[in-house]
Amino acid sequence: MERQILLSPLLFNHTIERLSHELIEKHNDFSDSILIGLQPRGVHLLTRLKYIFNTVHQQEIQCGVLDITFYRDDFRRREKPLIPSVTNIDFIVENKKVILVDDVLFTGRTIRSGMDALLAFGRPKSIELLVLIDRRFTRELPIQADFVGRTIDTLTSERVSVEWKDIEGKDQVLLYTPSE
Repeated sequence: MERQILLSPLLFNHTIERLSHELIEKHNDFSDSILIGLQPRGVHLLTRLKYIFNTVHQQEIQCGVLDITFYRDDFRRREKPLIPSVTNIDFIVENKKVILVDDVLFTGRTIRSGMDALLAFGRPKSIELLVLIDRRFTRELPIQADFVGRTIDTLTSERVSVEWKDIEGKDQVLLYTPSE
């Protein structure tokens, strides 16, 4: 597989900071807004955003973590059983502006599952979507992000990998293309 760097460590961090500024422009004080990271990879982006809000913007923001395992439309079709992750939403979702956070928007199925899982906690006033990478031409469902770090055009056969410094050792986004 051929490997291409889509976001270098420097651009990676600038992109997340820009996303935090876009959130502030739209939501301002966050008294009525909450961020919810989708397990497993959206949680890393949520953690980074929360850190930026606390240190750079000096602003507290209510955050939660949502596991979507049993809301996926393919969880019974896999050879190996899926192992659920942690859900931690210790606040009221009812009538709040919810921003779902995930690393890559691909087919839209993960986000649909996230919305279904979220409704088990109440009915939000609105749901928005924040993603680091939007693979816009691979959508299977009519789902669109409100906040996008970077939009890329990919083939279905290509793979996008978001790597995090605390897990893989480096903040970067890679595109893997199958060799011919």
